[in-house]
Amino acid sequence: MFFAHAPEIWRRFPHLVPGVLVLAGVDARTDVAALLPPWHARARERLAAGPESELAPESQLPEISAWRRAYAQMGLKPTQYRSAAEALLRRFRREGDLPRVHPLVDVCNALSLAFALPVAVFDLAGVAGHLEVRPAEGGEEHVGFGGEVEHAEPGEVIFADANRHAHARRWTFRQSRLSTVRADSHQVLVVAEGLHATAGADVPALLDALATTVAGVGGAPRHRTVLTAAAPRLEITA
Repeated sequence: MFFAHAPEIWRRFPHLVPGVLVLAGVDARTDVAALLPPWHARARERLAAGPESELAPESQLPEISAWRRAYAQMGLKPTQYRSAAEALLRRFRREGDLPRVHPLVDVCNALSLAFALPVAVFDLAGVAGHLEVRPAEGGEEHVGFGGEVEHAEPGEVIFADANRHAHARRWTFRQSRLSTVRADSHQVLVVAEGLHATAGADVPALLDALATTVAGVGGAPRHRTVLTAAAPRLEITA
């Protein structure tokens, strides 16, 4: 199995910085409540520091602005299709918290808020052969959280496996039900991506924070790297 970004993604988005972490032995019974408040507090500070405008405060963050530009470059309305990080920040700003889903997902969501970067979490048991971020050929199947089946549009950026399943649509917009982390998940792939000017420092810092924090989730980091156009692929061993 491997994870990679296709050459077309690197060509269109040369400033992309993807950080990848593979964890094994994730324990869904772990209580991570005490690990989340510091990251939530950092997110609140960042949201409070942005200038008010007709746009939401999170749009003033350079990390979010960079993803908005990327979505516009892909021909998508940034206010209709938001990156996962912006969607989380908007909900957090509105509600003051996020619902608890799974210990690892809760930690990754907290770090996504704090760093204003999209953090995707995939159960590798639900991925066939490989996972590649690439433009869709068209027709790749995506199963929503409610079981609804959609098909990717030609050219949209997806996380695709060897069976042409789209594990995420419109890049970081919506994940598939097939690879969501569950109570019995064991080996998990975490992907954090940045496009802003300081992503080269911020993405590794997020990986550092995640590697330290997941000790409380029972996950042992098995692979960890920052991919580049020259080294775009991570081989994942069992």
